[in-house]
Amino acid sequence: MSRVGKQPVSLPQGVDVKINGQDVQVKGPKGTLNRRFHDLVEIKQADGELRVKPRETSQTARAMWGLSRALLNNMVLGVSQGFTRVLEINGVGYRAELKGDTLNLALGFSHPVEFKLPAGVSAAVEKNTQITLTGIDKELLGLTAARIRAFRPPEPYKGKGIKYAEETIRRKVGKAGIK
Repeated sequence: MSRVGKQPVSLPQGVDVKINGQDVQVKGPKGTLNRRFHDLVEIKQADGELRVKPRETSQTARAMWGLSRALLNNMVLGVSQGFTRVLEINGVGYRAELKGDTLNLALGFSHPVEFKLPAGVSAAVEKNTQITLTGIDKELLGLTAARIRAFRPPEPYKGKGIKYAEETIRRKVGKAGIK
């Protein structure tokens, strides 16, 4: 039995859900999200909450049960509150600048890196070294943050690069001198 799948997804005020077979549309004050769920799970709405049930007892159905409930909860939270992801840039001369929906990054390469933000994700740059990404789709937001981080992942010796704000970088000691 899935501990996550058993939990109901409560619907906050102002969130409207339409279920059409396996297609679910969640509409809220921040926007609308659509997703098609796996055929092994069944989604029902009653008493201001959503419940997910497996259609059979196979291992795959149990796995999809918990996953579907988590995805559904993220959709409801996204349209009601939204999600935020913060990236920090460390390094001398490393900085970010936002022009429209394009993020210009100076990361120590011979050229500036230009990253076009996908639709549904917005960014704000504070102090030239902190990028705050916001959006209603948690999956798209995480993917965008990972793509930006991949341009220059933090290195373990000096800590230079792009890292998540809550991430800690394990530092290594450099070469020991000859004695």
